Amino acid sequence: MRILPDVKVPKFKFPKFRMKNMDNIGEVNVNYEELKKNNWRPTKEKNRVYEKTNYQTIKEVFDRSRKLFADKVFITEKFNPKGSFEEITYKQFADDVISLGTALTKKYSLKDDRIVIIGENTYHWYVSYMAMLCGVGIAVPVDKELPANELENVIRRAKATAVIYSSKKKDLIKDVKDNLPEVKYFIQMNSDSKLEGRDVGLNKLILQGKEMMKKGDRSFENIEIDPDIFKVLIFTSGTTSNSKGVMLSNRNLAENINAVSTYVYLDTNDRLFSVLPLHHTYEASIGFLLPMATGASIAVCQGLKYIVSNIQDTKPTAIIAVPLLIESLSKRINKTIEKSGKTGIVNSMIHITNALKNVGVDIKRKVFDEIYENLGGNLRIIVSAAAPIDPKVGKWIQDIGISFLQGYGLTETAPIAALTPEFEPKVGSAGKAVNCSELKIDKPNEKGEGEVLIKSTTLMIGYYEDEEATKSVIEYDAEGNRWFHSGDVGYMDEDGFLYITGRTKNVIVTQNGKNIYPEEIELLLSEIKEIKECMVYGKEVEGEKELIITARVIPNMEEIEAIHGKDLTEEQIYNAIWEQIKLTNRKLTSYKAIKKLEIKKDEFEKTSTQKIKRYAEIKKSKDE
Repeated sequence: MRILPDVKVPKFKFPKFRMKNMDNIGEVNVNYEELKKNNWRPTKEKNRVYEKTNYQTIKEVFDRSRKLFADKVFITEKFNPKGSFEEITYKQFADDVISLGTALTKKYSLKDDRIVIIGENTYHWYVSYMAMLCGVGIAVPVDKELPANELENVIRRAKATAVIYSSKKKDLIKDVKDNLPEVKYFIQMNSDSKLEGRDVGLNKLILQGKEMMKKGDRSFENIEIDPDIFKVLIFTSGTTSNSKGVMLSNRNLAENINAVSTYVYLDTNDRLFSVLPLHHTYEASIGFLLPMATGASIAVCQGLKYIVSNIQDTKPTAIIAVPLLIESLSKRINKTIEKSGKTGIVNSMIHITNALKNVGVDIKRKVFDEIYENLGGNLRIIVSAAAPIDPKVGKWIQDIGISFLQGYGLTETAPIAALTPEFEPKVGSAGKAVNCSELKIDKPNEKGEGEVLIKSTTLMIGYYEDEEATKSVIEYDAEGNRWFHSGDVGYMDEDGFLYITGRTKNVIVTQNGKNIYPEEIELLLSEIKEIKECMVYGKEVEGEKELIITARVIPNMEEIEAIHGKDLTEEQIYNAIWEQIKLTNRKLTSYKAIKKLEIKKDEFEKTSTQKIKRYAEIKKSKDE
């Protein structure tokens, strides 16, 4: 899945663990003889599912939730860094959504227009996105880390007529505004400013919408949503003209809720911790729309360095995160346990509590109480998404009594295609097909591995203004069903669980789940006169978990000599190219920046159509 921007995970701090409850293990009495006499065996729940929901649009979800959960807390956020978390009810949220939608559609005439939303996870991001899904127009959520040139390109490609942005992005908007005369309005979140030129505050729009509603305007509430029309545009990589835009419908998003409902149970007692960026489908669908449908609440994280304190303050029951974050938390907890001199007893207690759980006695929450308290006290589910995770980490999470789930899908599947049922965990797998999807392995080899194909009602409408690219990834079977070529290689076990073993596409997946498309970086490198040909790839380095973004380059000696002079040493040629690459890196978000340069002396191995054989070149690099 396409989830996170490049992040530097801070060193989390936990107090010294005393593990005092472990001394009370003897208080638990288990009548093993009675269990044996009754021939008790642990039950397998392979065929168990929860009740399925049947939403067709997000507006249907919105209308039901605002009535059913009106007085329940929906979003809690710390608006003042030095203040406390403030709680916002479903009713307040719904009122703001409807008021904003009324103003945007009637007063500002933006009905059915494309509107870009950019900013960190914050209350008005949720309000803006929901207003779009409930009838304003087409939402274009974009990565808050985009530099000015990429943001400008996305706005222009999307044909956006308005941009809603957070206050932290004010300077960025100033940089692009003059180059975008086609944009009618620039709307700033958390601003009360009245309309001046093209600038207006979002709070002002909400107030204007409320006034219109007081006078009887119910036009926005009465908008009927076609579940299958184009409603969301997400660029899989927010930069050059060859990046793909994924078109999603209301039905695509609503089916995510229906899909998860049978595998994971959430209700009004649950609280999801929002740490992944909302511009991506996983957080927007599973971290936002799903809790809204179940009456759960959302706690908005202030930022990565506040994760532990925010978790302790808001006491979430579920966290959706990427492997890098989950691994960092588990490492830090285990390091603290080690420093406390409790590693031996913790490992012993894991063994004992696993044995007890196998005979129907679960005391993990009591035994590992201090770990739970440092994670807020209520945590019951951790979901890993976006990239592979070390199975040992997932096993450790299960061992201390927290359900460890994994999700699988892509932006093109909005995103859920497979998920681990909470009642049937299988650490190491990517989950099993959800109720609205079907998975199959195309042309499996002797190991059962092949490309993963997906048929699902969450499958995108297609790629934006790119019919050829759409046809290249979606094929129709004899019954007219659409099958999506995921580009992932994997196999399925006898229980239907999917295991991803590789990728057929060129995409580079970072440790924290962000996807990098080599072609877009190569396009920028092609503008460098000193480079004749190049290939960008993720280089595996021994001892490093993260792939190193590497440019494999054939120098353009003619240009190099014309610019830098003749008779240059290999080091001087390297430096001449590297200096230009560093300038190119400024045009890229940090996680896409090239970290390593390789000078290639011979020609690239190519196909008959003169395309570089990437995997052959990567193999050569490994051999070298």
